[in-house]
Amino acid sequence: MKESREDYLETILVLNRKSPDDVRPVDVANHLGITKPSVTRAMTELEKEGHIRRNEKGRLLLTESGREIAEKVYEKHCVITQLFSRCANVSEETAESDACKVEHVISEETFQGIKSYLNAMPKSVEN
Repeated sequence: MKESREDYLETILVLNRKSPDDVRPVDVANHLGITKPSVTRAMTELEKEGHIRRNEKGRLLLTESGREIAEKVYEKHCVITQLFSRCANVSEETAESDACKVEHVISEETFQGIKSYLNAMPKSVEN
């Protein structure tokens, strides 16, 4: 799946956690800092692929496949953000921004290794 599509699904997941069943295309556009027409085109494609659906109010909802993809990407995002902030001692803003780029290209093997490393890391090492 394309990186941008993963970002859309991840964004819907995050926004749905804040405001369940009330995510509009304009909310996705605002969150990602892109135009609403770009989001509308992407949502049409994601809907055709079966990753999202719209409720009677036009709100965006993840299907089972969309949620599965979004949760995997979001988990990578959170773990990589932790790695950067805890181990590389970078600001939360930089860690978030860099994690957003890395989450799409990291191998599963490396990701699992990072998770294991962070889980084994003593709490006293954290910032």
